Amino acid sequence: MVAYQVIGKPLGRVDGAEKVTGTARYAADIILPGTLYGMSLKSPYAHARIKRIDTTAAKALPGVHAVLTGEDVRDAGKWGRMVKDVPVIADGYVRWAGERVAAVAADDEDIASQALDLIDIEYEELTPILDPEEAMKPDAPILHPDFNTYQGFRPQETPSNVYRRTHYEQGNVEQGFAEADFVYEATYVTQRRHQGYLEPQAILVNIDKDDGRVHVWLCSKVPHNTRESLATAARLPEDNFLFHHVYIGGDFGGKGNSRNTPVAYYLAKATGRPVKVVSDYLEEFGAGNPQHHTISKLKTGVKKDGTITAHTVMYIVNSGAYAGFKPGGTIGGANQAAGPYRIPNCTVDSAFVYTNNIPGGFMRAPGEAQGVFAAESHFDEVARRMGMDPLQFRLKNLVREGEPCAFGEAFEHCRAIEAMQAVANASGYNSPKAPNVGRGLAIGDRGTGGGEGTTEVRLYPDGRVVIGTPIFDQGTGTYTTLVQVVSEELHVDPRDIEIEIWNSDALPFDSGVAGSRATRVNTISAHQATEDVKQELLKLAMRHLGWPEDKLVWHGDEIRHTELEEAIRWQDLVSQYGETVQARAHVNETARSHITSFAAQCAEVSVDPETGEVKLLKFTSAHDIGQIVNPIGHQGQINGSILQGLGYATMEELKVDEDGRVTTLSFGDYKMPTICDLPPLTTVLLESQAGVGPYNIRGIGEPPITPVAPAIANAVRDAVGVRIASLPVTAEKVYEALRSNR
Repeated sequence: MVAYQVIGKPLGRVDGAEKVTGTARYAADIILPGTLYGMSLKSPYAHARIKRIDTTAAKALPGVHAVLTGEDVRDAGKWGRMVKDVPVIADGYVRWAGERVAAVAADDEDIASQALDLIDIEYEELTPILDPEEAMKPDAPILHPDFNTYQGFRPQETPSNVYRRTHYEQGNVEQGFAEADFVYEATYVTQRRHQGYLEPQAILVNIDKDDGRVHVWLCSKVPHNTRESLATAARLPEDNFLFHHVYIGGDFGGKGNSRNTPVAYYLAKATGRPVKVVSDYLEEFGAGNPQHHTISKLKTGVKKDGTITAHTVMYIVNSGAYAGFKPGGTIGGANQAAGPYRIPNCTVDSAFVYTNNIPGGFMRAPGEAQGVFAAESHFDEVARRMGMDPLQFRLKNLVREGEPCAFGEAFEHCRAIEAMQAVANASGYNSPKAPNVGRGLAIGDRGTGGGEGTTEVRLYPDGRVVIGTPIFDQGTGTYTTLVQVVSEELHVDPRDIEIEIWNSDALPFDSGVAGSRATRVNTISAHQATEDVKQELLKLAMRHLGWPEDKLVWHGDEIRHTELEEAIRWQDLVSQYGETVQARAHVNETARSHITSFAAQCAEVSVDPETGEVKLLKFTSAHDIGQIVNPIGHQGQINGSILQGLGYATMEELKVDEDGRVTTLSFGDYKMPTICDLPPLTTVLLESQAGVGPYNIRGIGEPPITPVAPAIANAVRDAVGVRIASLPVTAEKVYEALRSNR
């Protein structure tokens, strides 16, 4: 590995002091003179017609300044991330229990809540379609009859609740199954879950009375995308909106859409006052944008020696009532349900389905956690039913350098085998076990994401170094990454570098922080900006010192004249001549990297055969990585992913009743793991110089989460012989499976 001075060294968060001292401002902290408080009334039904709304009593309540229904915002545009199918307020028809049917702006939250209670609505209840497979049937009622009028979708020739299908195939599947000695098929189900951030969604909107500009303070990690969605809903140009920076109290994929933003805008427009909307946790759980419920149907053919001959995937995504809560209306996962395996004959199909459920959104490694759970549970079961060790099965079939995986992609610097062998060795996979103790393996991968990014570096005569960035960091440490890059290249103490966060007027577009792209994109832009500012410093030396360009070289923080053997520190140069030197770099790296990041994991559990209780005894994780920028942040991402994966595997579930209503509406009902639930963790890092950008980095935020759940499910299978094919793996499910076996 390259020996750096700052890159690869531990550095505390540069925004940490503001957060722990309480000086960091979040969206809910912003108060403007005359601010009103907005709240929304939610439908109690998953599928209904609105026959009548009477808002007379609500409007008459002292302290109420506006009451809006779908009729009042009928001219508004539908909004969403790229695809536009979400109404600001339901107009005549509700598609899920939690959909906004009215909104109020009042002097305080208590008055707003009273006003909602005074709104009288008469519904005609309809039968909800909650099962995506039922919604896919040709005779199912069409939930979006106006689908072909929505922006961002391909028109449908035949109306359907399946709004998007994908298909991939390679080889000849029929021939592959004919060559197989053993064929196994099964179905795997994953649950909904909330992203679990501490700060609920909050927004403040103010429309300037002088110029009509719309000022927004919102906890969004992708302000430019959210601006576009709001502009679409408001039917105004994007440059009418100015998004101001606020800190974000956690995200994990859940704060990339506009959920309350259009409502806040229309309330501000109706009242002529600033309007703040802050979700409570009833709304967060009952009307949010949770991780998707999926159904994966897999079929695999294998020869006697364990060679996979054929594999098929049918990946069904229960999108809920709308698709616009996620970019493109889709999530990944279908490819991951085939895994990073060498399979010559394969088909991968997916269907994204409208139902009358709470709309799904993004969560860490969106879709991929679902797909990896299915694939790694399935291949583990195939190996066990053949009487083959699951480790040997994987080592035989995992892709190697230059080989295409099941969905056709050939990874560069592919180290799946090495990662799997490393985790087996570190975990003691083959060592003796006590009765009812099991070990389970799983592997997943995720390429480093791409996007657009911009960084500016400014050097002032008074010695200040300022980094300008459009990033609204949601907690991943991107500001610290920028500081480390500039510190490394300019040889300046990280403590002497300031971060200046721009509002949305600074740039036409920025991708924001999502999809494991932040470190990749922003190390490239920060490095380029620093190299450009160094060139500006050389020009300054040439202009004021008369030194020729071909005689100048950089050495540490000095510019040296190679013939005169003279040198000047760049800080002294800028100070001496009183000039500010600056440079800005823009990077457009939108393509997905072909260098992926493998994460192989081993869970060790004990299972009580009398009760089904599962205890995670230890967890080992091996990661195929490039250059680490910050070891503290890097390990923190791994540990955080494992903790979230543990919750996904064993306890978290956003439950919906038979009428489509979310029933887990508080942290008392919705169980999440804490630090006390973590077993001893072992991390193995397989370092290399294979990566992207000037430092050869790879993403680490999402790869560690995907194999956790199947590793735990596989360990339970190893311990007591039962396969739990639906998440979470609870004591009740294990107990019932054990009882059925008896």
